[in-house]
Amino acid sequence: VVLDAVHRIQAEQAPDLAVRWNCKAGKCGSCSAEINGMPKLMCMTRLSELNLDMPVIVEPMHAFPSIRDLVTDVSWNFRVKKTIKKFQPRQPDNPDGTWTMQQKDVDRVQEFRKCIECFLCQDVCHVLRDHHKHDEFIGPRFFVYVAALEMHPLDTADRVPDLRKKHSIGYCNITTCCRQVCPENITITENAIIPLKERVVDEFFDP
Repeated sequence: VVLDAVHRIQAEQAPDLAVRWNCKAGKCGSCSAEINGMPKLMCMTRLSELNLDMPVIVEPMHAFPSIRDLVTDVSWNFRVKKTIKKFQPRQPDNPDGTWTMQQKDVDRVQEFRKCIECFLCQDVCHVLRDHHKHDEFIGPRFFVYVAALEMHPLDTADRVPDLRKKHSIGYCNITTCCRQVCPENITITENAIIPLKERVVDEFFDP
């Protein structure tokens, strides 16, 4: 995989090369980079799948500030997460303090829990990558996070006004580029962003 090649370069040619990695199994999201212009996990990108007749170009993610070499500062994402209303459960349904839920409602949000916060979807999003709307737009990763909360069968918080104003979901024009780079194959656009957009339209624009 590309990460193996980077480690070999680090060991034999450039011992000061900075690269972030951890699990080497596609589950920690640490080794995100751009390989031949596409956001990918280095540990999950096989060299045999690339055209080795041409140079393999490995770059840091473009949507975030560079720290050094292949390492970027992704701390903005964690600050953004703190701006989203937390889970607020409704009162228990049953005398013993438990809740009653439909299995289909539980299943609906399980997909969103697969996110490993690699931030590849954030990196490919043109609103952040090209237009640098970091002060206004939370990006696809956090629309997935909001969807997991908004669609939770026990949650009572209302995040729809924030989606419209504070988080600027209207900037997303659903190109599906975020879904295409997700290593966990989360259906970001269709299952998270579009349903959230529909909630905003229902509350603020539907006559």
